[in-house]
Amino acid sequence: MQIRQHYINSAHLARRVQLDSYFTGTSPHILLLVNDGQELSGLLPALPATVLAVGIYADADRKAVYGTAGVPDYMGQGQLAESYTRFIIAELLPFLQQQYPDMRIVQRAFAGFSLGGLSALDIVWHHPDLFQLAGVFSGSLWWRSKALGAGYRDDTHRIMHQLIRAGSYHPGQQFFFECGTADETADRNNNGVIDSIDDTRDLIKELLQKGYKPDKDIFYLEIPGGRHDMATWKTAMDLFLQLPFFY
Repeated sequence: MQIRQHYINSAHLARRVQLDSYFTGTSPHILLLVNDGQELSGLLPALPATVLAVGIYADADRKAVYGTAGVPDYMGQGQLAESYTRFIIAELLPFLQQQYPDMRIVQRAFAGFSLGGLSALDIVWHHPDLFQLAGVFSGSLWWRSKALGAGYRDDTHRIMHQLIRAGSYHPGQQFFFECGTADETADRNNNGVIDSIDDTRDLIKELLQKGYKPDKDIFYLEIPGGRHDMATWKTAMDLFLQLPFFY
């Protein structure tokens, strides 16, 4: 596997962003962007020859950068998510085209873990012209506009669920979700199912309502005993990269 390191001086993020790219073939035609790219080297299995994987390093402002563009959570987190989206579209994609001019990228995927998974999903959902697959590993789909307590409602205050509900079906888009049964212990509605699984299943229901089909457009992996950690996400990444999308 070839590994290359790059840096972009981003105007949108007002900082220098590190990237690591990984590829095995001579002419990959699928681009996979991954949030928290500083962890990617330990997560990748044998990479399909079709894929150029690019890990985007997170910085100390991770909780400000990852989120839903233009819609911070109730604590104000994610206030730079819109700037991050602009960085991806206006700076990163053109930079990669410049660095790899011989690669004819015809499909793009974006993946991430925890808050990085929420970020990847938000960007893919809002830019179907650029991205065809979202990979969400233990996604922070609890992201909400109101604190838990009096007046909070799942149906109203989970931000990503509301964004999908307000959006439209995008032909050709696909979604991969992973949760571990030991991702967390929180169970806010006391139904015996941890919140990360409940939030993911409910978001899948929103996608189904839009017309996406299970096992064709939506792939869900629930790992017994899986945790909110790199070991679990490596197992999930192995399976994610076996999706027909990458071949």
